[in-house]
Amino acid sequence: MKPLRAPAIDAADVPERRGSTYPEPYAARMGDRAKRRLGDALGLTKFGVNLVTLAPGAQSALRHWHTLEDEFVYVLEGEVVLVTDGGEQVLRAGACAGYPAGSRDAHQLVNRSGSPARYLEVGNRIDGDNAFYPADDLMWCEDENGVYAAHKDGRRYGA
Repeated sequence: MKPLRAPAIDAADVPERRGSTYPEPYAARMGDRAKRRLGDALGLTKFGVNLVTLAPGAQSALRHWHTLEDEFVYVLEGEVVLVTDGGEQVLRAGACAGYPAGSRDAHQLVNRSGSPARYLEVGNRIDGDNAFYPADDLMWCEDENGVYAAHKDGRRYGA
């Protein structure tokens, strides 16, 4: 078989990114989460596409909602628990979920199984989008030096 060439790629060739941009104590709560930024690798600028692997015990993000960003996930392998304001439900391979911008239904995925789970996450990229974390003391702020994590009272993390 011939190797793929642009505009096609093999997802396995995209480097995995581990860890989180959340400040502590939140970053450690993500567990072993790996993302392959497929959209970035393909040069997409209007929306992002990530191939995410959650090890047992890992979570996708803190429970959050976006003001302007639509989000979509499609489970490829394993199972995850979708946690929303309305409760919890198990998503298995073939299931999908969508989170419309501004819906205020905070959500996250958690792998409570004994095996890794993989899913695609897709979201649009809109300047001015804000994410809110109703269960955690976190917000993102922006000043002339860029975006930074802060407590809900405005104090910077790590300051």
